[in-house]
Amino acid sequence: AFCQLGRFHQIEVEDQVTAYLEWPGGVTGTFITSTGEAPGTNRLEISGSRGRLVLENDRLTFLRNACDLVDYNRTSKSGFAKPEIWSVEIPFANAPAQHATLMQNFVEAIREGKPLLAPGADGVGSVELANAMLYSSLTGGTVEFPLDGAAYEARLHRLISESTLQKKVVEGGTDDFAKSFRR
Repeated sequence: AFCQLGRFHQIEVEDQVTAYLEWPGGVTGTFITSTGEAPGTNRLEISGSRGRLVLENDRLTFLRNACDLVDYNRTSKSGFAKPEIWSVEIPFANAPAQHATLMQNFVEAIREGKPLLAPGADGVGSVELANAMLYSSLTGGTVEFPLDGAAYEARLHRLISESTLQKKVVEGGTDDFAKSFRR
């Protein structure tokens, strides 16, 4: 992974990340995020031999191959040919105010004993993935899972000890955090 610390803001955390991921069986993925883009992009693509799912701007589109691409490529007489592709819009109900919904559910879990929509244990994998991306960038190497927690913690302590950030005094005020959640 490649993480830039404080590129767009006076912070000592990653505010721009690009990561290349590999899974067993040859599946690959890329992850790109930035706090320094406006209007920014919020897009998820999942590609396979039968097509591609694209979630963007509250729309889910399936670009469906008429046949399996692997089979098509094995039998095609042209190296650049593609199977027929159909574009299919898939209706779905996007959850409004996702963060507010989770916070309300958290309060209801405490007050009324309702089950959590997103239990903390469900987020452990996401935290480990984010930590692995940062660790990969800091060390310049590939990271295997599970992440070596002791090595990661030692690298964070080194980062802290080498810090040269001069904190600026910011006057208190209010901010609209809804602006940080782009669609």
